Amino acid sequence: MKDFLKIIKKSELFYSLNDKEIEVLFECLQVKIKDFDKETYVFRSGDKISEIGLVLSGKVHIINEDYWGNRNIIYEIKESEIFGEAFACTQNILPVSVISIQKSKVMFIDFNRITKTCSFTTSVREILIRNLAIILSKNNIILTSKIEHMSRRNTRDKLLSYLSEQANIAKNSKFSIPFNRQQLADYLCIDRSAMSNELSKLKSEGIIKYKKEQFELLKS
Repeated sequence: MKDFLKIIKKSELFYSLNDKEIEVLFECLQVKIKDFDKETYVFRSGDKISEIGLVLSGKVHIINEDYWGNRNIIYEIKESEIFGEAFACTQNILPVSVISIQKSKVMFIDFNRITKTCSFTTSVREILIRNLAIILSKNNIILTSKIEHMSRRNTRDKLLSYLSEQANIAKNSKFSIPFNRQQLADYLCIDRSAMSNELSKLKSEGIIKYKKEQFELLKS
């Protein structure tokens, strides 16, 4: 566990906790670490979970899949970020799946153990629960942003809404996005061919520049 302490401390879940507090907490929580190959499911839709996942290395996607295997990417989870927290807290059945998009290592924390009374870690658990509440609130804001993109009428407007948001986050007209073309199409729930055509039009009209995952928004 000590090998991953630097990554764990980057997580918002453990904000303001020192090394010793984290080590003692993990002994009480009895955390587990598992490895996942690329395109391996971490959780499947229909699962009932009680564990929160924290990515120690690699990346995972939270996805919706229909009967025919078509995917809609809801969110990308990177190193030091957590997933499954809302469903671990409520223990509702998962309506989504979590899949490793590259070789990944994930730490699992049982939510039931977080809320279990322990005299040695009571104050630390209070901090952990407070941090978890903040993360849940932030994730709600992120999902609201996605709904904003999805509510746009056509492919062009969805793309511009998303790219504008990414520029604002980067505080720069030049920025990179976390998705390849297929993943971006899945995230925005649009056809990849239609999206590629629209990107080409936006480029020829002098609205954007791009190369792979690198984008630049241009002033008209």
